[in-house]
Amino acid sequence: MLYIINSLDDPLIRYLKDDPVRPEIPIEFRVSKNTEIFALIKDNIPSAIVCVAYMDFVPKDCEELFTAPADPSVAVFYTIWSYDPGAGRNLIMAARNALPDRKPKIKKFVTLSPQTEMAKKFHLKNGARVFRDNLESVNYEYA
Repeated sequence: MLYIINSLDDPLIRYLKDDPVRPEIPIEFRVSKNTEIFALIKDNIPSAIVCVAYMDFVPKDCEELFTAPADPSVAVFYTIWSYDPGAGRNLIMAARNALPDRKPKIKKFVTLSPQTEMAKKFHLKNGARVFRDNLESVNYEYA
């Protein structure tokens, strides 16, 4: 089941401590006006979590995530982790498929991924393409 965490009061917020990719990003930012957290829930426990920022451009680094968008049209998946094999893939696809109904102005779906072989294999295996190589990150696009 796809679940959305959009409040600091949500009991699942405690799982953010497990973020291996962007642990430095404050929890308050992750549930702000232009951000959300999606979780794939199995037996009332997250099997994977992804954090999404809604932007009006594709960011090149984490600092740009904090730019307030004027009119968001880009969903940026900036961190993802899973507790069960295959759950990360299932979550990114579920979140990607749910967003057009929830946020009709969002037209582009990208990542802000670290430049690691693991991230590259994960995104390319899941059907993404390289949108842009940056100095410290890679943006993969999900069509």
